[in-house]
Amino acid sequence: MAVRIRLSRFGRKKKPFYRIVVADSERQRDGKFLDIVGTYDPMQNPAAITINAVKLQDWMGRGALPSTTVKSLIKKTPVSE
Repeated sequence: MAVRIRLSRFGRKKKPFYRIVVADSERQRDGKFLDIVGTYDPMQNPAAITINAVKLQDWMGRGALPSTTVKSLIKKTPVSE
């Protein structure tokens, strides 16, 4: 089972809101997930990104790989190690 850290979409049509979740790579985008690591709201100006650093480091320590989009969001936020 490959575990990925990726975005799960919520919100209405044309008003997206995303959760940064840890899920099995074979699950659907909005399907079952293991844990919520943070949120991403692209509709705010500037976009609001919140990440729980402790959970993120824990899952990455267990071998979870972030998607390319989540990797770029992690670089944009001041996540302390």
